[in-house]
Amino acid sequence: MQVLVTGNLGYIGTVLTPLLAQHGHNVVGLDTGFFEECLLVPLPSTGVSKQIYKDTRDVTVSDLEGCDAVVHLAAISNDPMGELSPEITLAINYGASVGVAELAKRAGVQRFVFASSCSIYGQSDQAALTEECPFNPQTSYALSKVKAEAAISDLASDRFSPIYMRNATVYGYSPRLRFDLAINNLTGYGYTTGHVRLNSDGKAWRPFIHVHDLCQAALQLLEAPAESVHNQAFNIGSNDQNFQIRDVAEQIAAAVPGWQVSFGENLTADTRNYNVSFDKLGRLLPDFRPTYDVPKAVAELIKAFDMAGLDTEALQSKEFTRLKQIQYLLAKGEVGADLRRSRLAQSA
Repeated sequence: MQVLVTGNLGYIGTVLTPLLAQHGHNVVGLDTGFFEECLLVPLPSTGVSKQIYKDTRDVTVSDLEGCDAVVHLAAISNDPMGELSPEITLAINYGASVGVAELAKRAGVQRFVFASSCSIYGQSDQAALTEECPFNPQTSYALSKVKAEAAISDLASDRFSPIYMRNATVYGYSPRLRFDLAINNLTGYGYTTGHVRLNSDGKAWRPFIHVHDLCQAALQLLEAPAESVHNQAFNIGSNDQNFQIRDVAEQIAAAVPGWQVSFGENLTADTRNYNVSFDKLGRLLPDFRPTYDVPKAVAELIKAFDMAGLDTEALQSKEFTRLKQIQYLLAKGEVGADLRRSRLAQSA
């Protein structure tokens, strides 16, 4: 297939596009380029045959013509960024996502894989939340995903099959690493300070999935028979990786002799608390087996940290925290208040 991947220069996209290319797909990338330079180590290959630099709010039918499928990753990508401007978060994650889906349908794209999130379940005391459970979004980011799923679902037809990947919290090595993700952050602090530092009470439940396993799931959903995935949502993760945050911290500390779990001051409970069932994904993709667990991911991250010479300054730098990078671009005037490239930056 010819597959357009939006957000291909991000944390997940950097892993997904080479994987799709390795499996024989022709990949076109579309990205703002906001995080293109945010690399922990040099990038061996992008995996794309063509790169489009564009805001998803500015996508046209011509960008999508000739594509058989779209994987829509591009978004305001986490809760802190989402709260920077809830209105813009809705405009991008909801409005632009629906716009891209509408244009894809007009262009004859047959399959539209939308990167949603398990965070839409928000806060729940129920264990093993299925795809049919009610939503309780706690943040602007989560709400934007709820609204986008609903609107894109209305576009489904016999010639246009949307799929909703409700991703667990992602972790693990990518050349465009992020330290604003729980396991990566805890491992980074363990590596640089010897302390796996928690900034909440650690009692909240959260599901996790390694970035490489998530990309394998995306690949299999792209290639699955249309009748088995048409206009359906799938929780993406594994039942054995539902953890309380403090348990994750203990696993990380136990993976390296001398590392200890520590807690910050004035800790509060995290309202984002959800335990998710991944049974549906297992039934649809019986050959899908996550290949990573926390200890394996920690070992791989440490190798990358050794190669990059990671220290505390780099760990806390804008390159690996999406909100800091956006704030840097805003301060330099490269991005406007609406999070679009400024005219000066566009001309450059």
